[in-house]
Amino acid sequence: MELRIEQLNFEYTSHPLFRDFNLQLGAGITWLRGENGAGKTTLLKLIGGALAPHAGRIWLDDIEIHAQPLTYRLHCYYCGGDTPQLPWLTVREVLDMHVSLYAGADPELLNAELAAFHLLPALDQPITTLSLGQHKKMQLALALSLPVSLLLIDEPFNGLDVDAVAYLRQQLSAPERLARQCILLTSHLEPALPLVSTLQL
Repeated sequence: MELRIEQLNFEYTSHPLFRDFNLQLGAGITWLRGENGAGKTTLLKLIGGALAPHAGRIWLDDIEIHAQPLTYRLHCYYCGGDTPQLPWLTVREVLDMHVSLYAGADPELLNAELAAFHLLPALDQPITTLSLGQHKKMQLALALSLPVSLLLIDEPFNGLDVDAVAYLRQQLSAPERLARQCILLTSHLEPALPLVSTLQL
């Protein structure tokens, strides 16, 4: 698969971030680096469809984000740090909602990831009761289990215990995953992963 960005422009009020920005990535892992405020999270949200660029185009293979927004979004998953604004739902209900959106999602694979992150006991808790680390693990379990070709992960190691960090590195480094997914991640620390490339903002 291929992610392609052409002539991307985006700015906040009086604070331009991207001007005629171009990018082309294939399968494998890319580490997105930059100082605070450089636009790392903004770029992930633009690529994931959570923000709209002021100009430019973004493709996944031949799927252009503005021409086929729903199809595009079903091929990618953005794993950020935001808590879902659905305080009345349990963890299980939030996960079921996501799984129902992605054709081919495997509930058993998700359960295996939840078990690896020791989250199965929390499934019937309200989403608002999760700690920062548990919330991150929930999102990562989804990210690792969904059948998407583009995975966008913002600071994946923040809030994780040592065992969870080791497990995540193992899963992201799996050869079959590296062959089929384009993974773009931000991290202030060296990810210690088999990186295909490093992108500095």
